[in-house]
This record gives sequence, structure tokens and C-alpha cells, in this order.
Amino acid sequence: MLRSGFFFLLLLVNLLTLSGETVWQTGPITETTVFQNGDNGYQCYRIPAIVKSPDGHLLAFAEGRRKDCDDFGDIDLVLRVSTDNGRTWGPLRVVVDNGNAQAGNPAPVFDLTDPAFRRGRFFLIYNTGITSENNVRKGEAVREVWYKTSADAGQTWSEAVNITAQVSRPNQPAANPAYAFPEDWRSYANTPGHALQLQKGRYRGRLFVPANHSAGPPQPQFRDYRAHGFYSDDHGKTWKISLNIDYPGSNESTAVETSDGNLLMNSRNQSGDVKNRLLSVSKTGGESWEPVRIAHDLPDPVCQGSLIEYQPRRGQRVLLFSNPNSQTSRTNLTVRVSTDDGKSWSAGKTIHSGPSAYSDLVVQQDRKIGVLYEKDGYAKIVYAQFTYEWLVK
Repeated sequence: MLRSGFFFLLLLVNLLTLSGETVWQTGPITETTVFQNGDNGYQCYRIPAIVKSPDGHLLAFAEGRRKDCDDFGDIDLVLRVSTDNGRTWGPLRVVVDNGNAQAGNPAPVFDLTDPAFRRGRFFLIYNTGITSENNVRKGEAVREVWYKTSADAGQTWSEAVNITAQVSRPNQPAANPAYAFPEDWRSYANTPGHALQLQKGRYRGRLFVPANHSAGPPQPQFRDYRAHGFYSDDHGKTWKISLNIDYPGSNESTAVETSDGNLLMNSRNQSGDVKNRLLSVSKTGGESWEPVRIAHDLPDPVCQGSLIEYQPRRGQRVLLFSNPNSQTSRTNLTVRVSTDDGKSWSAGKTIHSGPSAYSDLVVQQDRKIGVLYEKDGYAKIVYAQFTYEWLVK
């Protein structure tokens, strides 16, 4: 009885409510609910993205879906900020509202090399749409690409800038005379999840956004899709498209700079011919890609994933990757480690064994690792944090 009472007391201590949010301590993992379905007038939250600001604040984005969890509809991009390493979160703010239509696929990134913005300039790249992905693939509309910027880490925002004609190749001149490209790109999506700024070598300062598109009429097994990327070398004034990776059905992607200054892209295989992630290396800062390698140690149920760099100690760099560790269902969210720039991966540690889907990784100011992820059948988006030492133990 005494032991049972002790564990009940421990549960009460570890299940807290801070600023209206529930915090769980499950062994080495601390978890906080950031976006709960039904809150703030949104029936569903999906598609998490997170970054750390130069002052250490965490900025968590999601799609706020007004009416249901469907991928198309009245969808806004919303933001919550944590100033205490993810323990508590500030009020929800709407960053992008596209009326009754869709704003989605948030890809946030800080530009820390622009001399005009000494404290950093924050970019939020996103997509808009006026009909479903299936209809867009049929050529009935166009998916556009935009960005907003903030010079105060997300407190205020610029007007939106449309960069569709620079980073996509749609053939929809009726929608916009500038959209008259023979390539006929149709569906389009940023990563989703954080974008990145390159830190090393000749491409230092480049903003790079992983993306994917479909081209021409729909094909079986989504073979009309290709992963690609786009980038800016002048702090967002102009943007260029990278070459596609050479794999039909390659889809949502995430990227990271490796220790040798190359870029590694990690992509979802929408075709489903193999239930594993696709890896591509660029030695040109994302402009072109070497042949795709199937990552047999990264099983995937056809879902999004997240990839970041981590420095356990000075001079040491590893890569971290999160996704549902399954080939059959979106369950068992797992974080893995690579010590050889993505050539091989650890077995990883399970963050949540139940239903879990999209995720995005971040390194906190206190050097703990955080992952913002969809949990329990898309019922909520939570933030989990843990130490690197536990991850490799």
C-alpha cells in the first residue's frame, strides 16, 4: 500500500497544469500539449513546424483547420511561442489567414547573415490553395508559394510576398499570366517543417527550402511527384529552383547540412514501392543531386519526417531524424542518430509508441532536444523534450 501511495504521489507531481497546458513526465521525456483540437475555434491542428530564435525562444507553427481535419478547407497558419525551453507556451497567434481557403505547409527559418538585420530576420515560407490536392493534380487550379518575414522573432510580420513564378513551374496563365511554364507543375508543397540556412563553405548564408511537386496529369502510385528544393543567396530578394531528385514518387522532404558542407535530403517515398526513406546528397548546396539511395535502416509508413544537426560536444556533429518507425502504420514515433552524415542510423529511441505522424525536431537553448509531433490519431500536437545522453544510452 505504501509503494502504491508513493507512485500515486509521483504521478500527481509529474502531471502538472501550467498556463492551461498539461505537462507529462514519462521517464526521461517531458511532454507538453501545444495545439489541442477544438481550442481557439479550430476543430483540428496538423502539420507541425518548429524553430529556435537567436534569443532561445521556441516558435511552434501548425495548420489551424477550422472545420475538420481534411487537408483542404478553411486553414490558417498559427503560432505559439515558448520562452522557457518548451515548458509553457504563449497565446495562439494567427500568422496567415487565406480567407475560406487554405494556407499550409509552414517552413520557418532564421536568416542570421543579413547585415541589414543584425538580430536575425525570420522567414515563414508557406503554400496557398483554393481546391483539393486531387483537383490541383488534375490541372484545375494552382498551388502558390509565399513568404512573410519578421524582424522581431514572430511578434510582427511583413506583408506576404508571392514567389510562385520563381520557385515553381505551373501552367495556369488564366490564374496569372506569369504562370505559363511548359513543365506544368501542379501540386506543390514546402517541406513541411523547418527550412535551413547553410553555415559552411562557399554556400554559407544560403536559405534552402525542401519541397515537392507533381507535373502533368496524375500517374499511378503518385509517380507524377518529384522532390526538389529552392534557395536564395540574397536574403530572399530572389529565389532559384534546384534540380529534382531522380526518383518518381519522391515527396515531402527534409534536409540538413552535413559535416563536410554537403546537403543531405531525406524524402518520403509516396509511390510505396519500398517502405523506406529516400536519401540524396548535394555537393552544390542543393542545386543538383547525386543518385538516390534507399535508406534500409529508416523504415517509413509513407509519412513526413524531420532531420537536424546536433553537436554533443565541441568538434563533434551528429544527425538526428524523427519519423513513425513502422512500414505499416503511423505509429511509434522514433528519434534516431547518425554519426556518419546519414550513411547509417541507430535503432533509435521511441518517443510515443501509439498513433503518431508528422514531426519536427529542434535543439533547445539548454541543449536538450525537442520534437513537436502529431499524437493520438491527430487529436493534438505535443512537444516532447529529452537529453542526447538518453537518446544514445
